[in-house]
This record gives sequence, structure tokens and C-alpha cells, in this order.
Amino acid sequence: MSRDITFKYWNEISEGDVVTQITMDVPFERVILDAAATQDYFPGHHNPAYARHQGQKEIYLNTMAIEGFIDRVVTDWAGPHVFIRKRQMQMRSSIYAGDTLQGEGTVEKCYNENDQHLVDVRINISTESGLCVPAALTLELPAVRPS
Repeated sequence: MSRDITFKYWNEISEGDVVTQITMDVPFERVILDAAATQDYFPGHHNPAYARHQGQKEIYLNTMAIEGFIDRVVTDWAGPHVFIRKRQMQMRSSIYAGDTLQGEGTVEKCYNENDQHLVDVRINISTESGLCVPAALTLELPAVRPS
């Protein structure tokens, strides 16, 4: 799959700007492969019987997979040159095999601090069941587009 790469610069971003929505299917295999790739072999990430015994409806994504998707939302929007200075998230509900993730957000603040050009964004990760993971990130971007 080919995607256009976006490069946003700090001087081109304003408070209230929309962070473009992206979606990602979460098939059964992805949940297991994410757990294996991160060496997170907790049974709830690969064993359906164990997950159901925990009260879950199915195996579910691990924390690192969710963090990666949050980061992808901001890098797809701002570009690969963005540096994520801080990420805070609240895991409110599980993301299960078979779900479709939706990530989108808004710019809350643009500012300079210690000679860094920073942008605070709010990202919401949802499924068909509603909001699962709200997140707040601070991004550092280059100040201006090179001429």
C-alpha cells in the first residue's frame, strides 16, 4: 500500500487544527503477532479461553500495540520528522481481535519552550464500541519548511 508522506512544520500548525483520522483493522493474527513482536506473552493476548476467563470477549491488543497506533496517528498527520516528546494515555476499554481502530484528534496548543517548537495534541482511539484510549501528546517539529 502506497501512502503520500506529509511534512508539517510548526509555523503551519494552529490550535484547533484537526489531526486526520486513520483506521486500522485488528484481525486475530495481528493481535497475536503484536504480542509476539513485543515479547509480551501474557495469555490474554493470544489465548481466547484465557481472555474469556478474565471476563474479556476475545483476545486483546497489548499496550505497546496501542502506543504504536497512537504514534502512527500523529506521524501520519505531521510526518516522519516529528519527535514525540511525551505521550500520556488512559486505557479505558480493551481493543479486541476483530475490531477496527479509529484514531483522530485535534491540536490543543502551539508554543516555544527551551528553543523547541512544540505542539500539544489530543488523540482519541476508538472502536465500534466507542472511545477506548484517549491520549495527550507533546510533539516537537521543525520551525519552518526548508526553502
